[in-house]
Amino acid sequence: MAKRGTKKGTGKIIPRREAFFGLHFDLHPQETDTCLGADITEANIAKLLKRVRPDYVQYDCKGHAGWTGYPTKIGWASPGIVKDSLAIWRRVTRRYGVGLFIHYSGVWDSVACRNHPEWARVDAEGKPDPNNTSVFGPYVDELMIPQLKEVAEAYDLDGVWVDGDCWAVQLDYSPRALEAWKAETGYEDAPRERSDPRWLEWKNFHRRAFERYVTKWVAALHEFRPGFQCASNWFYTTMAPKPPEAPVDFISGDYSPTASVDRARCDARYIANVGLPWDLMAWGFNWGHELGSSLKPAVALQQEAAVVLMQGGGFQIYYNPTRAGYIVEQIIETAGQVADFCRARQKLCQGSVSVPQVALLLSAESQFDRSDAVFTYYGCLDELEGALHALLELHYSVDILAEWQLEPRLAEYPIVVIPDAHKLSDGFREALMSYVRGGGQLVLLGERCARLFADALGVEFDGEPAQAPAELQSSAGLANCNGMWQKVRPTGAKVIAWRWATRDTRKEAEPAATLARLGRGRIAAVYGPVALAHLRTHHPGLRHFIGDIVARLFPEPMVEVEAPPCVDVALRWAADGRLCVHLLNLSEAQRADRFLAPDFIPPVGPLWVRLRVPKKPKKVCWLPDAKAVKWSWKKGILEAVIPSLHIHGVLVVG
Repeated sequence: MAKRGTKKGTGKIIPRREAFFGLHFDLHPQETDTCLGADITEANIAKLLKRVRPDYVQYDCKGHAGWTGYPTKIGWASPGIVKDSLAIWRRVTRRYGVGLFIHYSGVWDSVACRNHPEWARVDAEGKPDPNNTSVFGPYVDELMIPQLKEVAEAYDLDGVWVDGDCWAVQLDYSPRALEAWKAETGYEDAPRERSDPRWLEWKNFHRRAFERYVTKWVAALHEFRPGFQCASNWFYTTMAPKPPEAPVDFISGDYSPTASVDRARCDARYIANVGLPWDLMAWGFNWGHELGSSLKPAVALQQEAAVVLMQGGGFQIYYNPTRAGYIVEQIIETAGQVADFCRARQKLCQGSVSVPQVALLLSAESQFDRSDAVFTYYGCLDELEGALHALLELHYSVDILAEWQLEPRLAEYPIVVIPDAHKLSDGFREALMSYVRGGGQLVLLGERCARLFADALGVEFDGEPAQAPAELQSSAGLANCNGMWQKVRPTGAKVIAWRWATRDTRKEAEPAATLARLGRGRIAAVYGPVALAHLRTHHPGLRHFIGDIVARLFPEPMVEVEAPPCVDVALRWAADGRLCVHLLNLSEAQRADRFLAPDFIPPVGPLWVRLRVPKKPKKVCWLPDAKAVKWSWKKGILEAVIPSLHIHGVLVVG
């Protein structure tokens, strides 16, 4: 495999759409800094680039505080600049054929708000925001675009990664925002609370305004420097699950440093279906309560990387140099080990596409209604993640899609699972009904989404949902699932699961789940919070409760794996057309805030893989280890045994 940017003077900078592995360094320069760039040397940077071989580096320019780390003539340069860091980074990255992007805080700019309070977003009480600018105001025209043009030209940059953008923008009651609201809607006043019937309209007004703001600065930079590549951190991800309209060049986001693996499992499966080049960024460090940060071990980051790579995306690691810009040896060597791990898998992972199996709906309709922020998912994805984790622990290959992605592709998926979405458009509901009538299988996990399909479930709803004790029986035993449950009376549906008030299953029970036929397909509905309960407990009884239902509707997935629940599966077509079964061992995955640096991942195995392929393969191999695999094929079923899985491997069928 070709090694990019490894030899002095011979590397060619590749466009971001072709990039696979990168590094991100930010410092968020402050007014109090005294030594920015003091310890930066070409030798230190060269050592990093030679060992890690990144396709690109993202280095700091302007953080949330608004002070720049370079000597700007337009905004506010930190008084602590000793050396021009970007100039040194540009010289060395060009020498080694590595792209140079900048980290730049967009909406969040505290010093701009301090010096120009008229640029600030205004809260519902009429107070200017001390940190966040208004996308309706002149900040983007008077500071952001001119400053980005200045720095892009001065350092011949390859692109920008704008931070503090979609997740920082908030509802705005500034005079300019209210004027735009009146011009667009005719309303003299703006909603102040959720009870206002115009609340969703008010939020969507801000969502459109933010997208116009992104379109403005991206288009301005594209016109100024054709080929300059732009991303708005977290835009068009699970935080903003809508069709891309702004002309961004790639999608990127830095996921949680602590709940790292689980955030990446969700985000990667959604972004992989957006249709733009993408990567996810791991934090290379973490910190405990009342402590500073410590660096993560290489194996922990390799495990995080594999989550992203097995969905076809690129990967980057975020580190802090010292305030003076020095990159310590431990960062260089750890990043190098992670890069080696990724490069060994690049040919099989980069640009791969999913083999449709299970479609899990991320309802944008529900999220945009439920979230009172402009673009964040906080508190909105619990049911989705609970369902995802159960399906992955059961070894299903899962794609996450919003309505705009799923509707035109419904026929590709044998089964669709909807967590407890409370709101779907009439058109999308009818598309799902047509899908089921044509032979599709639909699983509804919760009373709210079940109510949306009440006419098709073959039950009568008895009153309103109510808080109730619930013990659920599955093939793994009983598990508690207290919460909001809807009582139903079957009128044509079959009861496929029951709930009891206690663990004494001799007593009377209520239907917990039903199965109804519709045309050539079927709909299973669970009438309580099983996905949410699974997220909160990860109890095997709840996992298998969901699994027992899914198995009824989808008894013959294309791939089946016998493995511990810590093994994730992804069925993909590699870019070269080979069929790949990705296996990922999530033992000791980073999840708890008191265990922040896993340095040992115990291997699991043996694993048994059954793959439905109509013709006998010419070759079956286990990569990237290139170890022999025992396999057989008979009557359309390939069976293979993987002796041991450490972190990630791929069963490749040719």
